Amino acid sequence: MLIWFAAGSVAVVWSIFQSPAVDYRMVMLGSVLAVAEAPFGPGPLDTLAVSCLALALVMVATVGHRLWRRRWLGIPIGMFLHLVLDGTWMRTAVFWWPAEGWRRFAGRSEIVSRGIWSVLLELIGVLLAVWLWGRFGLDDADRRHVFMRTGQLERSFVGGRQR
Repeated sequence: MLIWFAAGSVAVVWSIFQSPAVDYRMVMLGSVLAVAEAPFGPGPLDTLAVSCLALALVMVATVGHRLWRRRWLGIPIGMFLHLVLDGTWMRTAVFWWPAEGWRRFAGRSEIVSRGIWSVLLELIGVLLAVWLWGRFGLDDADRRHVFMRTGQLERSFVGGRQR
């Protein structure tokens, strides 16, 4: 389940910030990091504490480096969005870890335990990705090259309309 998280996180960040300066590649990366833990059950990347720690590390590591901060903030933002898009907040023992102790998580990952609903979410992710592709004109080779190189979208999309 990668496309649901990647496309969903970009759609949410764009709809909230509408900033072409965000590195959307980093947002996508942050949103799919926890998928690596899915075969083993819920893990630390499914917790609020680790997302907050990632945010704190980025903020401390990039003091005085505004452009680096802008780029690397995408990872914790994507991690927070993973928690939302995965519904991790509904599993309080995992979401609030280690507030209730340092024990190992029991059960299966949300991605695995959803069954057919995970397939449906992935299909919604594909539809979102197709919409984002068209919305940001990524069929144009120059725009696509800029996005792949910088993670940024063309400034003409600020404000929700093309200029």
